[in-house]
Amino acid sequence: MTKPLSAETIALVKATVPALAEHGPVITKAMYQRLFVREDIRALFNEANQGDGGAQVHALAAAILAYARNIENLDALTPVVERIAHKHVGYHILPEHYPFVAEALLGAIADVLGEVATPEIIKAWGEAYWFLAEILKGREAVIREQIQQIEGGWNGWREFVVADKLRESSVITSFVLRPVDGKSVLRHRPGQYLTFRFGPAGEPVMKRNYSISCAPNGDHYRISVKREAKGKGGSRFLHDHAGIGDVVEVTPPAGEFFLPEAPQRPVVLLSGGVGLTPMVSMIETIAAEHPGLEAHYIHGTLNSTTHAMDDHVRSLARRHGRISVANFYSDPREGDAPGETHDVTGFITTDWLRAHTPLHAADIFLCGPRPFLRNLVSELEGAGVPPDRIHFELFGPTDELLAA
Repeated sequence: MTKPLSAETIALVKATVPALAEHGPVITKAMYQRLFVREDIRALFNEANQGDGGAQVHALAAAILAYARNIENLDALTPVVERIAHKHVGYHILPEHYPFVAEALLGAIADVLGEVATPEIIKAWGEAYWFLAEILKGREAVIREQIQQIEGGWNGWREFVVADKLRESSVITSFVLRPVDGKSVLRHRPGQYLTFRFGPAGEPVMKRNYSISCAPNGDHYRISVKREAKGKGGSRFLHDHAGIGDVVEVTPPAGEFFLPEAPQRPVVLLSGGVGLTPMVSMIETIAAEHPGLEAHYIHGTLNSTTHAMDDHVRSLARRHGRISVANFYSDPREGDAPGETHDVTGFITTDWLRAHTPLHAADIFLCGPRPFLRNLVSELEGAGVPPDRIHFELFGPTDELLAA
C-alpha cells in the first residue's frame, strides 16, 4: 500500500505550478537529455517523439503540470495514468527503469528552476514522483499479468514474420504478421496497438506503435501503415525495406482505446487519414460479432488515391446490414465526384454528423491526426455530446491534446 502524501508535500508541489506552467517543456527536454546519456535507457523510448519540438516533450510537460494541479484529486488523472501504463507495457519499461527517470527529472527541475528549486521542493517532488511511480508500476504489473493469463499472451519482445504485404493506397500498405514460433497470438481488443522494435542493420533500433487493423482472431495481426514523406522513420523502413519473410519484434497488444465487448449504444466511428486502422478492426469485429449493433463509419482523406480499404469496409457494411459508411474528400483529384468516389467534398463536421448519425445517443470513437482530433473533439463537446461518450486515439503522445 502506497503511503499517502503528506499535507506539506502536497503544498510544496502545488507551489511549483506557476513555474511548471512557464518552464515545463524546458524541464522535460532537460530531463530527456539527462536520461539519454545512458544508451540502454535511450533505447527504451521512441526517439521520434523526443528532442526539439518533440511531441513527447510537450506531452510530458502537460502531464507533470496536470499532476501538480491535481495532486489532491488523483482520480482526475486516472485516464492519463491508464494511457501511460499501457505505453510502458508496450515499450517494455520495467520497475528497474524508474530510478533513472526519477534522477533525471529531479535533476532537470533543479537545473531549470535554479534557486526556486529549494532542497524542500526537490524532496517534495521526489516523494510525489515515487508516489505516482508506485501507482504506475502496480497498474503495469496487473496489465502484464492479465496479458500472460490470456491464451496467446506473452511478455516482452516476441518475433513475428511478415507473412504478407498489401498495398492499400498510394500511401498506405498493410503488413500481415504471424509469430515465428507458430503458436497462437493474444486476441486483442479492437482499437489497440502493437509496439515494434526494428531497424536496418548497423543503425539504431527504432520503436514504433501501430494500430492493429484486423479483428481479433488468435492467429495473426495486421497493421496498415502510412509511408512518411520525409526522413528515415519507421514507416519508411517498413514500406521500403520490410518484405515477406522478414522478422520484426513485437510486444503484446496494448491501449485503452477499444470497442467494448458488449456495446450498449450505437457507435459512430470517425477517422482521418491513416486513423482508419483501428476503425477497420472495430468494423470487422462489429460485422463478425455484433449483428444487431447500429454503427456509422465516417472517414476523411484527401482523395481516391490516398483512400485505403474502402471496398473492404463497404463489403463488411453490406454483409452486416446496420453499418452505414460515408467518405469525405478534402482535396479531390480530377475524376473524383461526390456520389461516385466519395460522399461529401470537404471536412467532417458536427452539423453533418447531427443530421446523419444518432450523435447524442451513441458512443463516438475518433482516430486521426492532431488537427482532426482537436477540431472534432472540441466541436462534439460544444454540440453537447457527453465527454464520457467521446473516445479517441492519436498516433503519438496524447496529453498535449488533452491539455490544450
